[in-house]
Amino acid sequence: MGATNTLTIASINEISQRIVTIDASNVRTLFEFGTTVAQGKFVSANVKYIRITNKDDTNPVSINIESASSNCWVTVTAGSSWWLSATNSAIDADDDTTIAAPVFQNITKISGHGGSNAIDVDCYVALA
Repeated sequence: MGATNTLTIASINEISQRIVTIDASNVRTLFEFGTTVAQGKFVSANVKYIRITNKDDTNPVSINIESASSNCWVTVTAGSSWWLSATNSAIDADDDTTIAAPVFQNITKISGHGGSNAIDVDCYVALA
């Protein structure tokens, strides 16, 4: 059984898309967020959609989502995508086993790690 989901995002004024090779055994910055624009850095308040697609046909890639005081890792399997709809008030990472109401922080950086393999990822961001 298949499914189709359509997401329409209004007021997109800018997109950035690039293929990035994450070198084997290294962490590579994919996006940075803040209040000013720079190379690879976007204004947090303008982010409407982020997608990272693992272009490898065999190996997973690890994605790190970082705030000013915490971070978390997620795995994106070969050929799959990970996406996010905002960077402000979007992450709460904790290192204990107590589950409580989240206290969200702004995402400041998203990085990738390919493990022992070089991995190509498609990095896409849409902004207002």
